[in-house]
Parts: sequence; structure tokens; C-alpha cells
Amino acid sequence: MLHLIGVIVIGAIVGLIAKLLVPGRDPGGFFVTPLIGIGGAIVATYLGQFLHFYAPGQNAGFIGAVVGAVIILLVYRAIRRRSGG
Repeated sequence: MLHLIGVIVIGAIVGLIAKLLVPGRDPGGFFVTPLIGIGGAIVATYLGQFLHFYAPGQNAGFIGAVVGAVIILLVYRAIRRRSGG
């Protein structure tokens, strides 16, 4: 249980940093920001393993999670722009 709380807190910090690095309107709120951070860590882990930055089974670090969260925000904006929203 404590691990889950730690993941949520770190996810919130990562999501907040990503939102500060990518100015503009983004999906947000108390619940979405940690999800962006957690998703960023997942994206960074799989992308890093694919590009051989990380060994199989190795997770992305804090900076990698921020980069992954920034990627999520940029993809969100590109999709939103294409859909006219």
C-alpha cells in the first residue's frame, strides 16, 4: 500500500513538472496530473527499452518519467488540434 502511495506522489510531481515545461492548456486537475506522470514513466520505460537505453526489466528514472510525461502532453495536444477541439 505504501508503494502505491509513493507512485502516486512521484507521479503527481512528474506530471506537475511536465505541465510546467509544456505551457498551455492541458487536461488537468487533481486526478489527471498524477496519471500523466505515471503514464510518462510507463512511456519512458518502454521507449527506453526499445531504444536500448534501459535493459529489459529496468525502469525509467525520474528524468525519463518527466520526458515521457512531456511526450504524452505533446501527443495529447496534437490529437486535440487535429480533432478541432
